[in-house]
Amino acid sequence: MSVLYLASQSPRRRQLLDQIGVAHELLLPGADEDAEALEAVLAGETPDDYVQRVTAAKLEAAMVRLTRRQLPPAPVLCADTTVTLDGDILGKPDDAHHALAMLRRLSGREHRVLTAVALGLPDGRSLAALSISTVRFDPVSEIRLQAYVAAGEPMGKAGAYAIQSQAAAWISHISGSYSGIMGLPLFETAGLLKAAGWVL
Repeated sequence: MSVLYLASQSPRRRQLLDQIGVAHELLLPGADEDAEALEAVLAGETPDDYVQRVTAAKLEAAMVRLTRRQLPPAPVLCADTTVTLDGDILGKPDDAHHALAMLRRLSGREHRVLTAVALGLPDGRSLAALSISTVRFDPVSEIRLQAYVAAGEPMGKAGAYAIQSQAAAWISHISGSYSGIMGLPLFETAGLLKAAGWVL
């Protein structure tokens, strides 16, 4: 195998695949697909269950998309990232006010970042992995939080921040996978690819 389909609109995931030399093509939802609906949280769902269920649902939708578009068979890679604090799921903010509320909660606290990865294979098998990291924020002033939100950085990002942005200056400690916090844990992803016969 020499190429895979990446079913993600995240430029960070593309960058991370490039980093480990994995050739890929995008397999994005069409206008007729409600990709955001897949990320709705179910009542009573734990963050760990949520991120794995959403990733599996994304993979299922991508495999259907691949067949419908009659594209050449190749592995399909999906991932989903969420932030959790006090058992709550902090997904992508709805707007600037929501983003600011999330960042206020994270300030001075430790939270978990969960990224699930799933790989669908042409023979119908699927492989999955879960990366769990811990991130500690120093206390951040209201002025700095508001400036970060005003710059538009939080939008489209779980927990309303990106570790590779200026928010990195607030992070006093991480435990786990830096690439997983970015959105695609490279160790786990490489493990899935190797299990599927990929040479890395």
